[in-house]
Amino acid sequence: MVAARLRFCNLLALRADSAYASAVVKVLVVEDDRKLARFLQRVLSEESYMADSCASGSDALIQAGSGLYDLVVLDWMLPDVDGLEVCRQLRRTGSAVPILMLTARGELRERVLGLNSGADDYLVKPFEIDELLARVNALFRRSIGQHRLKFGALEIDRVGHQVLLQEKAIALTSREFDLLLHLARHADRVVTRTELLSQVWATHFDPESNVVDVLISRLRDKLGAHAWMVDTVRGRGYRLRTEPV
Repeated sequence: MVAARLRFCNLLALRADSAYASAVVKVLVVEDDRKLARFLQRVLSEESYMADSCASGSDALIQAGSGLYDLVVLDWMLPDVDGLEVCRQLRRTGSAVPILMLTARGELRERVLGLNSGADDYLVKPFEIDELLARVNALFRRSIGQHRLKFGALEIDRVGHQVLLQEKAIALTSREFDLLLHLARHADRVVTRTELLSQVWATHFDPESNVVDVLISRLRDKLGAHAWMVDTVRGRGYRLRTEPV
């Protein structure tokens, strides 16, 4: 109990020192052992992280690729796409999300393979929870600088869930923030309506639904004179422009 309190106090101090005292840090646990996944979610939640989970590599690619998570705890052995390939594909698409790989494979060559595939750290099962939390906290500390995306007058703080426009905060709903963040993660690339529904709403609406259009319109209203940054590409989707036409 004392050790848990110390870890919690250390984490709070870290966030306060880094100006993230009110931040919600989102962690994705990718583990096909449901019991272990639930346990890790509970432990991370007790440490003030917001933890979600999925059980397959294909789901991990969708969820981690959304840009909505600050850190991924990834099992090597998954039922479809293994952890190594998940790492490789995420890095090929430009994702810089910190990845802690979990595996029963403890040989040196396997650890090297995991790191060379794109993992930032590696933990061999069975492991002590204190060590896992220490590695998660260390990855978070090292990645703080990656949590701010800046495009001219627009700045997005992924951890603090704050958007600044010309250095002034603009109030966005959580869905508006997630939509803008996803567009920003793929700046200057067209993102389809179907992709936005899948990544931001994490559900399957009718592709003809206007839910995306409505939110895009609200987002543009809040960007005011910078509404041009959220561009409609007719017949294809939307993109975040970094330069005016």
